[in-house]
Amino acid sequence: MKLGIVGLPNVGKSTLFNSLTKAGAESANYPFCTIDPNIGIVSVPDERVTHLGEMYKSKKVTPATIEFVDIAGLVKGASKGEGLGNQFLANIRETDAIVHVVRCFEDDNVVHVDGSVSPLRDIEVINLELIFADLEVIERRIGKVGKQARMDKSLQKEAALLQKLKEILEDGKPAKSYETEDEDEEALLKGYSLLTSKSVIYAANVSEDDLADDGESNKWVKEVREKARNEGSEVFVICAKIEEEIAELDDEDKEAFLSDLGLAESGLDKLIKASYRLLGLISFLTCGEDESRAWTIRKGTKAPQAAGKIHTDFERGFIKAEVVAYDTLVENGSLAQAKEKGLVRMEGKDYVVQDGDVILFRFNV
Repeated sequence: MKLGIVGLPNVGKSTLFNSLTKAGAESANYPFCTIDPNIGIVSVPDERVTHLGEMYKSKKVTPATIEFVDIAGLVKGASKGEGLGNQFLANIRETDAIVHVVRCFEDDNVVHVDGSVSPLRDIEVINLELIFADLEVIERRIGKVGKQARMDKSLQKEAALLQKLKEILEDGKPAKSYETEDEDEEALLKGYSLLTSKSVIYAANVSEDDLADDGESNKWVKEVREKARNEGSEVFVICAKIEEEIAELDDEDKEAFLSDLGLAESGLDKLIKASYRLLGLISFLTCGEDESRAWTIRKGTKAPQAAGKIHTDFERGFIKAEVVAYDTLVENGSLAQAKEKGLVRMEGKDYVVQDGDVILFRFNV
């Protein structure tokens, strides 16, 4: 999974990126301190894969991962070359979803690019820039397909779709508001990699004082939550500065620190859960002496396609899958004991993989 972190300058993007990835991206109180897209890979905390590694004395334990891309702060006019953010819009096109950091705190020592705190205004600025960037893509494609469609009937459906998307974008709406009519349209839309067709997770960056009640008393967080609810997005509340401190602690100290703050989980944990919910993701597990590993797939994925996540040969030569629920495996102590009790199932090509399934794939090479 790959997530792009966007937002106006000085809203806490790079500070959040640093804390999530410990990658040390430059962070300072002035616009455009991130002049190259920073990339960091983060392990998804999952006690299940850790426990399987201990059970099987695995030589290697590999959790699922999330790749974060932090780009320069976008400003009004970015799509037309203002600021530096436009240089990196292509990096967002490659992501599965966008994490939009919005400032929900007052601090006279941190300059706001527009002079005052207003998350809804900030969101609108970013959204319009993404819409303008998408319009450019669509208009270029119309220029290419439009003339050919007069001679080639196979392109007429795409030409019609492009015109619909252009009208939606010109109306100030995101591409994801368009409901595709069939699989052909869905495939075409996906192929354009439009920025406004991506799912959005809002990171409401608050002061430390607003963390304890998860931003319930913060008027700006309420505004962001309402907007997210209306558009089917996710929101999580975070204090980027606190996350930066948490990132420096080991697991034991981190737990104590969170407890002192009255928090049950870190911002990273919140973001991962929000990402999995929004994108409809689950994890299945494989285990053995060589490696225990978590694999991320979309809900509804069938066994052969899940096998293909491990290796394309597994999908092509899929025969069957030996499946046991993680909790069942742990309760019985080993796969052999679970088998003896008839708790390991043999599943075929139509089996839909469930979260926490521990799977051994059988396949022909």
